[in-house]
Formats: sequence, C-alpha cells, structure tokens
Amino acid sequence: MSVIVFGPTGSVGSIVALKAHNHGSKVYLAMRNTHKPIPGLSPQDERNGTYERVQADLSDPDSVAAAIQSSGAKRAFIYLAHGSPDHMKTTLQALKAAGVEFIVFLSSYTVGMRGSGDGEKLQDIPSSEVIPYVHARVEMNLDEVFGSENYVALRPGGFATNMLFFKEGIAAGEVKMYKGKMTYDCIAPRDIGLVGGTILVQGPRNGQRKVYLYGPRVLSQIEGIEGIGKVIGKEIKIIGVGEEEGREMYVRNGIPKAVVDYLMRITNMEGVYVHERPDYDVGVENVRLYTGIPAMGFEEWVQENHHHFL
Repeated sequence: MSVIVFGPTGSVGSIVALKAHNHGSKVYLAMRNTHKPIPGLSPQDERNGTYERVQADLSDPDSVAAAIQSSGAKRAFIYLAHGSPDHMKTTLQALKAAGVEFIVFLSSYTVGMRGSGDGEKLQDIPSSEVIPYVHARVEMNLDEVFGSENYVALRPGGFATNMLFFKEGIAAGEVKMYKGKMTYDCIAPRDIGLVGGTILVQGPRNGQRKVYLYGPRVLSQIEGIEGIGKVIGKEIKIIGVGEEEGREMYVRNGIPKAVVDYLMRITNMEGVYVHERPDYDVGVENVRLYTGIPAMGFEEWVQENHHHFL
C-alpha cells in the first residue's frame, strides 16, 4: 500500500510518516520544500526505507493533484491549510479526482465543544470561534467531497507544545501570563502521530470517524509551568499581567488577530467551555486503542523535550 503524508516535517506529520512506514506502507512525503530535514528520519534511513519525497503544497491544488498522480497513493494524511478561501474544498476535490480514496485530517477537539456524535451541528459554529470554525468547515467539505465513510477527523486536545509559548520566560526563571487558568490536556504530538499513522494504513476502529485524542491529565497553564519547573529543577516565578498586556504577548508571538480575539475570549470565560472536553475519557483511551501504549503524561513529554526550556 502507498500512502502520502502532507507536512512530514512537523511534530505530528513526521510521526505519521514513520508509523505508516512501520505498518508496511510505502510513504510519499509531500513537502513544499523537498530539501527540508524530517525529524526522526535520517538520510540513511530514508534511503534504506520505502520513502519518497514529492513537492506539494496544500494551498496549491494543482501541486496536490500532481503529487497524487505521480505517487499513485490512495490514502492521504492532511492538515489545515490556513488562509484557504474555500476551506480546502478545491484541494479536497483535487485529491479525490487524482485518485485518493481515504483521508485522515488533523482537526481539533474544539469542533466538538457544542456537542458530539449525532448531536453535532458544525454549520452552527460561528466564524468568531475561529479555531473550531475553520476546522469544522474542512470537515464539512470532507463530508461533501469524500463522504462520511471515507475520512477520519483526528480531534486532538491542547498540544503539550502549547507550553513552548512560555519557553523564554521559563529559561529566564520568570513567566508572565494573563490569568493562567486556560487548561490543556497536553497531549504529546507523538501520540497524535502514532494514532494518525495507524489509522492512515489500517483505518479506524469501533466505527470511529471523529477520533478524539487527549493527554491523561488536564492542567491549567500555571500547573503546567510548575510541572516544567519540577522536571528541569528550576524555580519559576509566575507574574500575572492584565488583559492588554496578555493580548500584546500573543501578538508579539505572531498569532493572528482573529485567533488572539478567540483566545482572549475563552480565557475570560468561566465554566464548561474552559474546563471540559468532549468525550474526554474516550479520547485518552483512544491513544491506547490505536497504539497499544498509554497516552504520554505531560511530565514525560517535558523530560523528552527539556532542552527547549533551558
């Protein structure tokens, strides 16, 4: 079986590619820059394995079609192409027309915050809720172009890598944050990639089409910083800032205004939207279901990535 992985240089896509290869597939690595290194895949391993690089950009449907036609891949892993004017519909049509039969899409748990399963009404998510909105629109287009039985939407929770937002402050021993109550389940990108690579080759289990994936413990930002400090053996001072400075911190890190507005709004909210996650227990267990190992804890992820915080 041949599969194609878009975004194989990312923390999730690289693991998807490696796992699909481990399952016996030939893996085409679809990249904007085909000379870029792929984490975890050495040039020697790439030469020895059944990997092949192809040039493609999810925001360029013609390049996508060419990559599929040259590879002959029938299964594809894709992610959100930011800024797509039609929420990737033309790209999805290009994938299907070129011969792709099954898609694994890296979506977001926020899509399901308004209900799960048959109760979902993706079309009702307002554009002001920018993160769930853009992912939901792609899922809706997947329904239209491929049909609900021919794709799986991975819906991971808050990535452990979100804590890298504070890495400079952690390194300096002083972290500024607004409120600090926003919560993350801190799922490791490794786990998302392992599940994604397995589903790409083997398909979903238990009839799942929307696969929630979560880390084993939900932490506030403050608890996350404290946990990092314990792992790296460093005392970290947390300084609260006002809303205006909190907003400026996001902007300085290059986050688009619409996303900043969304993040500030949910940070200021109380209750279910901030603290609960749809199908949380199922999402934690899904990691074990597809990988055979439990979801990686946040502290373990910090230990593996401690160099980012030093």
